[in-house]
Order: sequence, then structure tokens, then C-alpha cells
Amino acid sequence: MKLEKYSKNPILSPSAKNEWESLSTCNPGVFYDNGIFYMLYRAAGNDKEHVIRLGLAISYDGFNFKRVSDTPVFFPSKDSFDSGCVEDARIVKFDEDYYVTYAYRSYPPGQYWNFQHDEVLLPECGINAPLALRNNLGNSGLAVTRDFKHFRRLGRITSPILDDRDVILFPEKIEGKYWMLHRPKQFIGEEYNVDYPSIWLKSSEDLLNWENQKSHLLISGQKGTWEEKIGGGTPPLRTERGWLLLYHGVDDGGTGYYRVGALLLDIDNPLHILAKSPSFIMEPEFDYEINGYYKGCVFPTGNVILDDTLYVYYGCSDKYVGVATCNVNKLLDSFKKV
Repeated sequence: MKLEKYSKNPILSPSAKNEWESLSTCNPGVFYDNGIFYMLYRAAGNDKEHVIRLGLAISYDGFNFKRVSDTPVFFPSKDSFDSGCVEDARIVKFDEDYYVTYAYRSYPPGQYWNFQHDEVLLPECGINAPLALRNNLGNSGLAVTRDFKHFRRLGRITSPILDDRDVILFPEKIEGKYWMLHRPKQFIGEEYNVDYPSIWLKSSEDLLNWENQKSHLLISGQKGTWEEKIGGGTPPLRTERGWLLLYHGVDDGGTGYYRVGALLLDIDNPLHILAKSPSFIMEPEFDYEINGYYKGCVFPTGNVILDDTLYVYYGCSDKYVGVATCNVNKLLDSFKKV
């Protein structure tokens, strides 16, 4: 089964009106609450350093989004751990607060599509500089907001010596603990029993206390398939059958097309995979998904279930935002038991 893409995609495109979002708008975190779809989208202008910020758009139908401001709502700090870029928001809610996990770097990455694969700009610094700065590692932080306009940075939630992105919180406690998905690139080889970067799970009794918690392998990439390199996509959604989790897979050792797969996890034990989509449920097909700054990429970062309809929000070729939908029960019916 494949998701049905909205006929009027992309639903958000770069805006020449605002320099900070004139080159790219993609990879949106989306949350539905009280009749409103809130979208935190990744945005960048045409600067050599490629500073990345988050903008805010809202919708009342899930398809037609309107920008809320001509300025970004969340941006790199001036002189702290995330002073290079902030990107790829994933949103969950506890109590009255929206918690946003986001990827960051201490130095802007540069226009990476002009570099070799996985290369970014590096700052001038001494050999004794911390690895996070010296190698400009991709790391992950946590912020909290009540209105998507005013944020409090809570800090780093992944190890400073790992490139660890695609960090996503489960939207509720399980067995009294918080749970987090992450994808540390360095967790490969014999020690970890995986050949490619994989999706790992860990739990904690505090939303900021993750670094010393044990990681458990959830699913690894499979050689010679569309999902050699994988990573978490959207926040897990509770269904009557289990947690629905969308993830991305990349072929050709992580340099090829980005596609989307899905898992069904046990409600009480998310390390237990109950079922899996037999193949990808979305792939690059249209010009806006193929001809951007990453050629051939659908990258899911936000999802909502409303009246049995699953809305999936995704970045398209690192340039646009798209949405695709399906009946969530039909999607789950198509899964194969593991």
C-alpha cells in the first residue's frame, strides 16, 4: 500500500519575500491541537554558510498552510551549543507543553549539496577543541513551548561525541518512563552487530536525562535493499493495534533515494515490533521530490491521525514541504507480522 500524495503539493515552498527562507523550506514537524495544525518547518536562505532556522505555519484543514510570521520563530543561539543551525523538528505534547526535539550543529553546515556526501563546513579551531565543535557534529536538543512562538531551550539530549540525529520522543510515558528514538551514526560494526546506521531506543525517568541510559536496537538497515541506511521519521502515534512509527530508508549505502517505511510497535513494549510494511509506502516520484538540493528525497517528520485519516508531512528534495494521506486502518491491514 502507498500513501496518496496531495494533488496540490508542495504545500509550502521557499519565499522570495523573506531572505531567511528564500532557498529552502522542508522537513516540517506538525502537531494537531484544538482544530489547528501547527507546522514548524526548516528554512534557509541563499547564504554561503547555510544557516538553518524554523518558521511557523498553521492550517485548519491540514492542506492549506499560512505562514504566521515574516521572521523565524526558532533560530540558532548566538553563543551556545546550537549556534550553527537548528532543523528537523519533531513535536510531542505533555501536559500543556509542546516538547520539540531538533537537530543542530555548533557551526553552520554550508551548502552541503555542493560538497561530497556527508561533508559539512568545519570551523577554525585548535586540536584540543571538543569533537562536537572540531568535526561540527550533528547533534540533538530539546526545547519547550506553549504557543510555538516563544521557546525555552532545555539543552542537549544526545552524546557530544556522536553524530546523533532523528531523535524523536514517544508522546506519552510507557511503563512509567519516557522513551526516545535516536540514530547514532557511530553505532555500527561488530560491537553493535549492525553494518549500517540503525534506529535505537532508550528510556529514561526524565526528559533531559538520556546520555547514560542504555540504547537498544529496534531495527537495522538491510544490505541491497531500499533501506540500507535508516532513521526515525515521525513521532509514534497511538492506535488501537499499537504504536505506528514511520521511518526513512536510503538505498545505495545511504547515498541514494530516500523512501518511507512503517512499523507497528507493542503499546507496552515499544522494543517489540508487531508488524511492518512489506515495502516502502512512499518514494520520490514527482519533480518537486527529485530535483532539489537532495535529488530524490521524501523525508517524513510530522504526522497526525484525524478521523481515521493519517496525514504525513514530509520534506521534498530538501527544498519543499509535501503532505500525503491514507486510511490508517487500511494501512495497518497491509502490514505483515514480524
